[in-house]
Amino acid sequence: MSADAKAALIPTTRSDHFIFIVVTLLYWSTLYVYVPILPPFMKSSGYADVLIGIVLGSYGFTQMLVRFPLGLASDKLHKRKPFLMLGMVSGALSCVLFTIPGSWLWPLAGRMMSGVCASAWVAFTVLYAAYYASSEATKAMSNISFMTVSGQLIGMTLSGWLAGAYSWNAAFIAGIGLGVAGLLLSFAVKEPREGVERPPISLQHLREVVRTPSLIQVSTLSILAHCVLFITMFGFTPLKATSLGASSSQLTLIVIAFMVPHAIASLLTGRILAPRYGSRNVIAIGFALSALCTIAIAYSPSLGWLALTQALNGFAQGMHLPLLLGLAIQPFESSKRATAMGFYQAVYSIGMFAGPFLAGFINEAFGRDYGFWLGGLFALAALALTLIWRRSHAQQSA
Repeated sequence: MSADAKAALIPTTRSDHFIFIVVTLLYWSTLYVYVPILPPFMKSSGYADVLIGIVLGSYGFTQMLVRFPLGLASDKLHKRKPFLMLGMVSGALSCVLFTIPGSWLWPLAGRMMSGVCASAWVAFTVLYAAYYASSEATKAMSNISFMTVSGQLIGMTLSGWLAGAYSWNAAFIAGIGLGVAGLLLSFAVKEPREGVERPPISLQHLREVVRTPSLIQVSTLSILAHCVLFITMFGFTPLKATSLGASSSQLTLIVIAFMVPHAIASLLTGRILAPRYGSRNVIAIGFALSALCTIAIAYSPSLGWLALTQALNGFAQGMHLPLLLGLAIQPFESSKRATAMGFYQAVYSIGMFAGPFLAGFINEAFGRDYGFWLGGLFALAALALTLIWRRSHAQQSA
């Protein structure tokens, strides 16, 4: 192994790592501190499901437009820290917009601003990877993936408690505070003046990358997976919970029921399940289980049953989402991986937009339970495609 592979691009201390970890947790907490209460908040304000779907979908729509250009700008400047700060500012501003009463356009603007915040995530991953030697890239990504789920869980857990103890606006105000705290602390994040270089996102490579069949297949599956995720836990599942009589504190328990198995599955999938059973087999099982559990949400007679569907669905989605991420960049040499990842992240944002957007119209026309049927059909479509492409992959490998 070369000396370069053993040395980190940015020499760091424990305190440097600690500061980055706290900033990352604040970032995801700011972004997710209102996610479970947003649909009930809008419903209590008198908005129809179709408008709720448009607002929820705008998060993904913004990322479709912003993620790739932000990645290009970050690579051109070789700077990641300003984009960390942009994420914090836009996250706090999104929460400010949600507190403005009077029109559904304010929540729409807030959710679109949160899409800008989410688009800054690539800068976090690139900077954190530079804290490790190239030979430890897997360890770095595993750590930051755990930070992601932890920050989301902190934010979503606070969400229901704040809404129950105080008011809907308490979660948004907390989000402002978390964003401002993250912004101030991000000044202490270590990045050298010359910045951090990596093989950049390249428009020249883009044409070649997007013609790669495996990337097209994985991106299609990820669109469908994110349709399901943003119809369910990050979409209309909280409204199902409140329709079953869930209080704000019980809403928190529904969130935990989903997120904890999701985190556990994310850790187990790459380390144990995929090496033993094969990535495509695990992805297929994940989609099959997710389809059943998403449709089962519609028939949940009580909060206990709903919590069970969320626990199983959280685990199922934790089985396929991390593997799709790895498969997206697997066939590319290092000089093209940034471009492949930029394309992949921009494309799966289509699912974040299309899932809740379409479900909102379905809910309004036929009833909310049919939105979960739509999510289940997306998962079944992904299962069918996975099985078809698994067979063709096996034939090509033979």
